[in-house]
Amino acid sequence: MNLSLQFNPARKPSKRPRTKPTQRQLGAISAQVDKDLKERSNGMCEVREHCQGVMATERAHTTGRRIIPHKTTVDDLFHACKHCHIWLDEQPEGIRFKRTVRKIGTTAYLRGLRHAEAP
Repeated sequence: MNLSLQFNPARKPSKRPRTKPTQRQLGAISAQVDKDLKERSNGMCEVREHCQGVMATERAHTTGRRIIPHKTTVDDLFHACKHCHIWLDEQPEGIRFKRTVRKIGTTAYLRGLRHAEAP
């Protein structure tokens, strides 16, 4: 008996296109958001907890990429140096700092900080 002739699987139903973006897509940083972030920071670290405003090399989310409920905007990011980014993500003080900034938004926080520094 030839089994290959008897095997007749049913066709799989066609897969519907995804209507909701994935968490990876929500957390992704678009080219326009990246450009706006670099423009806002002038290439310098915005956190300044472990540096004196050195050149920023990383983009730090204030809300984790895996739980962000909307597409990433400039207000969800800090332009940070490596040391400040590690502090934000791993140290309890940095995590508390992110929570407080998240409530008012990064841009509003930085605007208030700049007004406080102005003479």
